[in-house]
Amino acid sequence: MTQDLTQDNSNDSKLSGTPPDPGRRKFMNTAALVGLSGAGLSLGLSACNKKSAPATGEGVGAGAPVAQAGGSIDYTKYEVPPGQLDEYYSFSSGGHSGECRIYGIPSGRELKRIPVFNMDALVGWGVTNESKAIIGTKPDGTLKYHTGDTHHVHQSYADGTYDGKYMFVNDKIHGRLARIRMDTMECDKIIEIPNVQGFHGTFTDKRDPVDPKINYTTRVFCGAEFAIPLPNDGRDVNDPSKYKSIFTCVDSNTMEPRWQVLIDGNCDLVASSYDGKLAATNQYNTEMGMHYEDMMASEMDACLFFNVARIEEAVKAGKVSHIAGSKVPVVDGTKAANADPKTALTCYVPIPKNPHGVNTSPDGKYYACSGKLSPTASVIEHALVLKWFDGELANPRDTVVAEPEIGLGPLHTGFDNKGNAYTTLFLDSQIVKWNVEAAIKSYKGDKTAKPVVDRIDVHYQPGHGFTSMGETRESDGRYFISDNKFSKDRFLPVGPLHAETAQLIDISGNKMLLVADHSVYSEPHDSIIVRRDIIKTRQVYNMDEFPLAVKDPKDSGVFRNGKKVTVKLTSQAPSFSLREFKVKKGDEVTIILTNHDKVEDLTHGFAIPKYDIQFIVNPQETKSVTFVADKPGVYWCYCTNFCHALHLEMRSRLLVEA
Repeated sequence: MTQDLTQDNSNDSKLSGTPPDPGRRKFMNTAALVGLSGAGLSLGLSACNKKSAPATGEGVGAGAPVAQAGGSIDYTKYEVPPGQLDEYYSFSSGGHSGECRIYGIPSGRELKRIPVFNMDALVGWGVTNESKAIIGTKPDGTLKYHTGDTHHVHQSYADGTYDGKYMFVNDKIHGRLARIRMDTMECDKIIEIPNVQGFHGTFTDKRDPVDPKINYTTRVFCGAEFAIPLPNDGRDVNDPSKYKSIFTCVDSNTMEPRWQVLIDGNCDLVASSYDGKLAATNQYNTEMGMHYEDMMASEMDACLFFNVARIEEAVKAGKVSHIAGSKVPVVDGTKAANADPKTALTCYVPIPKNPHGVNTSPDGKYYACSGKLSPTASVIEHALVLKWFDGELANPRDTVVAEPEIGLGPLHTGFDNKGNAYTTLFLDSQIVKWNVEAAIKSYKGDKTAKPVVDRIDVHYQPGHGFTSMGETRESDGRYFISDNKFSKDRFLPVGPLHAETAQLIDISGNKMLLVADHSVYSEPHDSIIVRRDIIKTRQVYNMDEFPLAVKDPKDSGVFRNGKKVTVKLTSQAPSFSLREFKVKKGDEVTIILTNHDKVEDLTHGFAIPKYDIQFIVNPQETKSVTFVADKPGVYWCYCTNFCHALHLEMRSRLLVEA
């Protein structure tokens, strides 16, 4: 059955997952609308008529128990038996935990947490000298920041699909971008982007816009959500008209900013084209309001496109400025400076209404930009944006080729390999499946075209949603994961802070099927699903990669240079190469530890009581820590990571002489 949004869906109860309590679902939706009504929205959404998607508390999932299409589901199809491996990796941001996470799909098993912007006592991230150098320190050697807020994760590309080399993630709090190596699944570089606050959306490019030989990622695009005075040094704090937002391009290899674009409005999320020619960001605050009611004053906001080649030509030609002594070249992407499409660096496409999310279809033809406060998704055609830049299209709005009404609170869109889009509906607590070509036909006036194909309840209030391999040319149309912001009663109660739900939906058939509830620790924002054959990990390090490596246990010892002491030692289960080592009170001590075990999964830990030191060394890895020995006495250093039957006996003594 093809479902039209103008129809009453109150009897269509076969499209839902596990039957929710209608009262609870109505409460969640009502609470969401009450929040919006406080912002002065009479019915919560602009351009929402009585025949749009089911209103909150009505339609699918309310008034009667609901069941999924096709009767009973064979849930065993989605289980991974003991000893077998998942088909996919899911890489997820960790929100204000500051980390990234890795899950297996379809099992939902958590495999690893990757510390990035946060401190992590398990591995010693933020404790070791190596990790501090990556995170960034103050002149006194302490960490510059202890917090982070990861939102969007995206991997590097080759030929339009993931190449398994790197993953990039943002820090919204402090305006940082991190790179994670996929062979070790550890962060190897972090930069702080100048002139920005609220760095929210990020996306890698997929190829060079000019050189056809460069068919792989070389850039990372970064959008700043919060406008600030530029420079932000105390001047103009009381004059919001001087506040501006910046869009940044970072070199994916050097991890240094290449260029920045001064824009009107703000940046939210980011997308990139498959031909490398365009980057895009949705804008929900074109008004440049300082308060939330001001950010909703206009009926239309925008999806902003950047002509990458033209921007880089302008930078090369020296048509740039610099902000507050920053060496990063800045070009002018404001509307006033880009009135002529033939020379414009930017194109502002009007769309409704406080949009949240812009996503590129796997065929590279379209961008889907959801309305959030409009019940629509705007479909923008890539070729028409290029036509506008060529001066062949009069109005940027003419690049919009469809705008179907799909439901209340649309946010993020994923795609399958059959021309269908899947959008999260925050207020409706649903995922809606809609056909892109049908939406285009309907927009052109074809009354027989029915864009909405299916919808399913999720629990509750979905934010991000994503399909398996859906952000590549190899989208396979097998799974959709709905990252929901509220779980309520889906799991055992664990106190006021609830787990969140990542619900697995089978999208391989005509009807979506909810097949699993996966609990996730607060608070993921975005994820990608990657086939396991793409990721090639290393199980053991190469000792030669570490300049400080203690390659022979005979090289162990205590080496003094005035008040600075270096302690070199090795570990090989079940012992450290030094049974004890002496230093004096007041010494600055650097301990260098190399793991000499070559066995996969044989990791050692090293902890020093009272000195707040704990870190791990994986097979053939070297790490170091530096501290001041300010407490005389005996301190047992011991292995914290179980490694051997004599694990408890694996110790050394730090002797601090007064």
